[in-house]
Amino acid sequence: MKKSILTFVPYYLPAYKCGGPVRSIANMVAHLGDEFDFRIVTSDRDSFEEISFHGIAVDAWNRVGKALVYYASPGNRTFVHYLRLMRETPHDVLYLNSYFNSVFTLLPLLARRINHSRLAKPVILAPRGEFSLGAFALRFYKKSVYCYLIRIVGLCKDIVWQASSEYEAADIRRVTGCSADRIVIAPNMPPLQETPPESAIETSVRAKKHSGPLRVVFLSRISPKKNLSFALRVLTRMSEPIEFNIYGLVDDEDYWRGCREIIERSMPTCVRVCYRGVIQHDLVSSVLAQHDIFFLPTLGENYGHVIYESLAVGVPVLISDTTPWQDLGTERVGWVVSLDTPEIFVDILETQAHLPETERKAQRLRALSYARRLTERSETLKTNRALFEKAANGNWLQ
Repeated sequence: MKKSILTFVPYYLPAYKCGGPVRSIANMVAHLGDEFDFRIVTSDRDSFEEISFHGIAVDAWNRVGKALVYYASPGNRTFVHYLRLMRETPHDVLYLNSYFNSVFTLLPLLARRINHSRLAKPVILAPRGEFSLGAFALRFYKKSVYCYLIRIVGLCKDIVWQASSEYEAADIRRVTGCSADRIVIAPNMPPLQETPPESAIETSVRAKKHSGPLRVVFLSRISPKKNLSFALRVLTRMSEPIEFNIYGLVDDEDYWRGCREIIERSMPTCVRVCYRGVIQHDLVSSVLAQHDIFFLPTLGENYGHVIYESLAVGVPVLISDTTPWQDLGTERVGWVVSLDTPEIFVDILETQAHLPETERKAQRLRALSYARRLTERSETLKTNRALFEKAANGNWLQ
């Protein structure tokens, strides 16, 4: 009989506006759903939406791919409802996907603590990059108080932490003081899909020197963590033609207002900036493929699914050094640059604007090959499988 993983996550399919955690869980279910019984409790609507998803049964279990999904309405995202749901849903592991989410992490932990005799199941908590230096610095004092209270109450004293990399493991230890033996490194898994053939990449490459400006794309949530304002300030220093397209949900209006001020007041005439709105996830690959570079100077990512998605369509990436993607430079499929050196970002973009067709084609083919190698790595699947097997078997309860 398959072990059951009761998963709480703020958003799940068909949600697409809220970024990486949706893809992390969806990819995990796609890879491991035949081996484990995933039961997912999530919101009945996408981020910032006021109506439920079309075609689902609200406050009931729905079959979605290889998982059963419970789409909770706002009125039932409560301690009492979660307590009943956790009692009535047989499970071997409680899997939480955020640390600072009060609704989908704090309430299940409280329910487990209050009814410990019946709900004393192993807990795996994946903070999903929330402890990175850049991310934790946002609302630092509020988060520090939250961490202190969690520590005093002892809600996380017997849990297992999932880190996507050694970098995130260090972040978890720094913030929580957790011992290393309570942290398991299980990297995020890429989607179950094939990258496009080399012929498709070859036909998409064009000679940039004679066919228009360098096409650069930012595709992520518009929030301080994703650091769009930094990208815009880099572009204000450009002297070469750039077409910069922005895609993503605005989840911080004040921050977006500041970004618009940079666009309207400081952008040179050689740079054209367009906000293209939010796109469905199934369109992400085709949008990325229309560009020459994906630019994400994020303050911190525990994985960064859109980085993989860009590489998977042969588009090199320009990112900060605050993600697990540290080998892009040595693999010659992108650039990893410190946020303390904005001039290097400028130099890279200026150089790319003059890149001849042959070199651009070589870059794209290298990115495509790199993405293919990632999908073939069996170690990632093994470590994630072991994470749930050991938890379900009580190996971390001593």
